[in-house]
Amino acid sequence: MVSSISVMVPATTANIGPGFDCLGAALSLYNQFRFTLTPGEPGSLKITGSGLGSVSLGTDNLLYRAFKHLFDCLGKPCPAIALEIAVNVPLARGLGSSATAIVGGLVGANELAGRPLSQSEVMRLAIALEGHPDNVVPALLGGCRLAASNREGTWEICELPWQGDIVPVVAIPDFELSTATARQVLPTHYSRADAIFNAAHLGLLLRALATGNADWLRAALQDKIHQPYRKSLIQGYDAVEAAAIAAGAYGLVISGAGPTLLALSPTGQAAAVAGAMEQAWLALGVHPQVKALALDTQGVQIEA
Repeated sequence: MVSSISVMVPATTANIGPGFDCLGAALSLYNQFRFTLTPGEPGSLKITGSGLGSVSLGTDNLLYRAFKHLFDCLGKPCPAIALEIAVNVPLARGLGSSATAIVGGLVGANELAGRPLSQSEVMRLAIALEGHPDNVVPALLGGCRLAASNREGTWEICELPWQGDIVPVVAIPDFELSTATARQVLPTHYSRADAIFNAAHLGLLLRALATGNADWLRAALQDKIHQPYRKSLIQGYDAVEAAAIAAGAYGLVISGAGPTLLALSPTGQAAAVAGAMEQAWLALGVHPQVKALALDTQGVQIEA
């Protein structure tokens, strides 16, 4: 049994327009976690690292809670542990930072426990802890993933093709937006017309991502379930969207619950799209980090 393990987990973008709470993709931006068994009383904890910011250094840390949860599920005491964390995925920005912690904690615990659980069992624990699959599934598995429940109440996970010329460009503003706040603005009921609209556009989006068809992508990124309500919480949304499209993006969506904005761009226009998004926000006094990323296809990476 190993005594120290390093786990690297990708950021994720969820929803991608009409895929509310069921569609997500892993991105080439990573949090890194090292778990080292230490002498001491079971359950004792030490956390160090870089970029921690507002991350808790106590036992309420989400990474540690996920780590301990796996041992609780196994009916074993949680060992004494030292955690070293390198945060590159900003918190409360709509890039799946909580999913990296949940997946990282569960995978780290499973490795140190000798891999008693399969990948699918770890995935089910992650979905239960997060509450929905759209971030934790691609964080664990990589790629673009669609999750749907089956008749037994468990999950069917579908890997989706993503045409290589489609570049995800993220603009991460210098303000936070909690998922709870973003959910509070959503209505409790939707019209039949809006439900049909999203079903049609999600189907079109899946084909557009697979083929790279530009006309399909421009149409498919529209949504009537969450974005019309959440955009009012994101300063400068309309200006950044207009700038991205004028620079050559297929379209722009809210990444997860926001406030990060995600543009999908052809490879040749990605740099121009990134620059236009940055300038649009700077003109409004918002100082974003803008990154042209790639689809991560590996998911969690483990090194003993």
